[in-house]
Amino acid sequence: MPYELFYWPGIQGRGEFVRLALEEAGAGYIDVARGHGPGRGVEAMTALMGVRPLAPFAPPFLRDGDVVVSHVANILAFLGPKLGLAPQDEALRLHAHGLQLTIADFVAEVHDTHHPIAAELYYEDQTAEAKLRAKAFLDHRVPKYFGYFERALEANSAGPAYAVGDGLTTVDLSLFQLWAGMGYAFPRAFADARDRWPHLAALAAAVARRPNVARYLASERRLPFNEQGIFRHYPELDQPAKHGF
Repeated sequence: MPYELFYWPGIQGRGEFVRLALEEAGAGYIDVARGHGPGRGVEAMTALMGVRPLAPFAPPFLRDGDVVVSHVANILAFLGPKLGLAPQDEALRLHAHGLQLTIADFVAEVHDTHHPIAAELYYEDQTAEAKLRAKAFLDHRVPKYFGYFERALEANSAGPAYAVGDGLTTVDLSLFQLWAGMGYAFPRAFADARDRWPHLAALAAAVARRPNVARYLASERRLPFNEQGIFRHYPELDQPAKHGF
């Protein structure tokens, strides 16, 4: 049976990290909230959240038969071995999971650049605070995170072509999504990113060229970035590269 992915329709958001793994592996899956008919749509997703014992707090979550898994890093830790996107060595799998959790931390900080006070408020209600938060994020947090990911690639004993071990993992796919998202949200600040983090740039380009990923990126299944998702382009939050990273 196909996997069932539960996430909000109309945005990439956190669900995209799961979609990329499923698409790369060629796995059958249903994007439940984007569907129509019985058992499909947002209503089906929220209904499952409301009545199921040990229901997930929020999307994304994945259903595989009777198993329901929530949170991106947790979902990818579950899917990785099943899809051939995880190292076989236990120590490396744990390292990959740690990297995936760090990616989740980064995604939360990206979100807070445009919603620094409260998720319940509109961006327009916190624009002044968002400008301050975005500047601190670009000046300090991005170099810290991306520097760490660059060093992780350099430290990989199998070489910097992959983040963990000698083959593609969910971490590589997620790093691609971070790279693509930052390029959309902060194009001026990200203009010299290839020079700053060449291994990350090469990894992102290699992932985009993978046949299954390339087909997905060119398809209607790949929703465009927009100003309702995690990575949002507000020009007033961007800044020139020389003052950024």
